[in-house]
Amino acid sequence: MSASKPKVAFYWCASCGGCDEAIVDLAEDILGVVDAVDIVMWPCAMDFKRADLESMPDKSIVATLLNGAIRSSEQEEMARLLRRKSQYLLAYGACAQLGGIPGLANQFSREDLLNYIYEAAPTVVNESKIRPQLETEEKGHPLSLPELRGMVRALDQVVEVDYYVPGCPPTPQITKAAVGALLQGKLPAKGSVLAPDIALCDQCPRKATKPADVKFTGFKRPHLTETDPNECLLAQGILCMGPATRGGCEALCPRGGMPCTGCFGPTSRVRDQGAKMLSSICANMAAKEEKEIAQVLVGIPDPVGTFYRYGLPKSLLRRKVSLDYS
Repeated sequence: MSASKPKVAFYWCASCGGCDEAIVDLAEDILGVVDAVDIVMWPCAMDFKRADLESMPDKSIVATLLNGAIRSSEQEEMARLLRRKSQYLLAYGACAQLGGIPGLANQFSREDLLNYIYEAAPTVVNESKIRPQLETEEKGHPLSLPELRGMVRALDQVVEVDYYVPGCPPTPQITKAAVGALLQGKLPAKGSVLAPDIALCDQCPRKATKPADVKFTGFKRPHLTETDPNECLLAQGILCMGPATRGGCEALCPRGGMPCTGCFGPTSRVRDQGAKMLSSICANMAAKEEKEIAQVLVGIPDPVGTFYRYGLPKSLLRRKVSLDYS
């Protein structure tokens, strides 16, 4: 470990691992990063122990890029520990920034989730209804597991976050720019999202065909229809989250013939990404009668998963609450 190089850490909480792969996707540029810094923790790629981190002085890590939502007690503990040890803590990727796809679990109670996973799922055979226990003993040795929290939270709902790097996962260009800003000390105001503060539509190659006035008569599923490769997807009745989503990804999905699903989150001018898109759709729906409207909405079979795929924990809704007054 070099005393002259800035120390950097990477950590993975509740996520799929794609954000760690995004670091590797820097390709040869990662060699420049490795040469410029000392990586003092990256469990996905190197063998570091929690004790190593705990023994480091507070604020001795210049920056930690933490990806993944906070779902368990262990993830919460590590987030707090890394916050204490780091000068800058970056929420890296949609799960850390917004709660991500794991945040969709906030539609269900913890008991509902555990019951389905360990007892009720069609592929599960568990007649004794055995579930993992938080504490047990094996040959006289106490063993413990992290506790599953009652809801999924974004990183800044647990600890203070200095900057956000959006995406599912962040693109190599966004990652490179964020790491470069850190190493060069060219950082914007604290709390900034390190991506352009423009709507994705501004970067979309189809934007010239985006209609000023559209009247939705129905919505099509992208995998069930053939689309025009040059026309705005919304104009073709494909639900695209581009108008409510921050740019910076270079519109990779629309360029590939798929609608934006919103992984870069909202711009600074949007409080609730899902509500923004919902209001736009409602204002531009041709149907006015209840039955006609219901028929249009058949094309959106999973509204929460569509409008809040990445941001339910940070939305105005945040979670589903069951009110039982019995």
